[in-house]
Amino acid sequence: MARSGIYKSEVVRARDKLQALGRHASIDAIRVELGNTGSKATIHRYLKEIEEEEGGGTGSKVAVSEAIQDLVGRLAARLNEEADLRANQVTAKSAEKIQQLSAATETLKAEVRTGLAQLERSQLALTSEQKEHGLTKGKLREVETNSAALAQEVRDLRERLDAQDIYRKSLEEKHQHARDSLEHFRQSAKEQREQEGRKHGQEILYLQGEVATANKALATKQNEATVAHQECSRLLAELNQSNAHLHAAKEDVRGLRKRDGELQHAQNMLEERGRDLVVQQALAKSLEESNAALKSQLELLTARAQQLEIQLAVAEASLDAQKSVVASFAQRLGPVAAG
Repeated sequence: MARSGIYKSEVVRARDKLQALGRHASIDAIRVELGNTGSKATIHRYLKEIEEEEGGGTGSKVAVSEAIQDLVGRLAARLNEEADLRANQVTAKSAEKIQQLSAATETLKAEVRTGLAQLERSQLALTSEQKEHGLTKGKLREVETNSAALAQEVRDLRERLDAQDIYRKSLEEKHQHARDSLEHFRQSAKEQREQEGRKHGQEILYLQGEVATANKALATKQNEATVAHQECSRLLAELNQSNAHLHAAKEDVRGLRKRDGELQHAQNMLEERGRDLVVQQALAKSLEESNAALKSQLELLTARAQQLEIQLAVAEASLDAQKSVVASFAQRLGPVAAG
């Protein structure tokens, strides 16, 4: 094989062409015919080898046929090598791309599974919060009902307390009036006795005459005193009853204060439940927003996975097409190499 890159078969073909045209197959003419390629020394060496191989007119055709077969064999071998190399390169690139796409697909599938798991956890958390929210609403309604009942009971007790206060004031006024009447009677009797004592000496005779009248007046006064005493006893009994009612009213006031404490506690619980309800509503809203974001991310990941699957299918189709081309090319070269 020549160092200049030309083949012996090419020199034979150029020489035969020149001879067929009736021209002298010199070294320069053969070099011009070869496109000014190859060194003159190489062409001269190939000419000598050809002349030695031909050895006459009949051997020329055999040498040319062998040269052509040698050329075709080497071309087929080089084409096979280049085709195998190109096929291996395409196969390696396609396999690498398929591997990359498969890895990306698995990654996306893992992300999709993670997103689905997170979405399921969020949905479970949202369901739990909604149940808790429903329980809280029920408790809130119960507390509101109890609070309304306690408030109504407090109003009723206050009305009773007001009535007891009015009744107690009325009894105190009656008792005070009775005391004033008794005191007025005692004062009148005292003044009368003092007046009668001062006038006793002067009017002893007159009084003796008036004894009967005085006795009658005394009897009348005694009757009045008895009536006043009975009235005082009655008023004292009413006062004791009023004191008992007052004591009961005080007990009711203490119970009312206790109910006020319970009502305040219920109101505090109601406010706390209200704050818990606001927090739970905010948490539910946050979970719904997180759920929507996860759904959007899942849709994007699903779309990305579909795109990668499409790219993978395109790459596999391209690889199959390239394999078909290489196989077809190898089938074409097979008969040539065999010939």
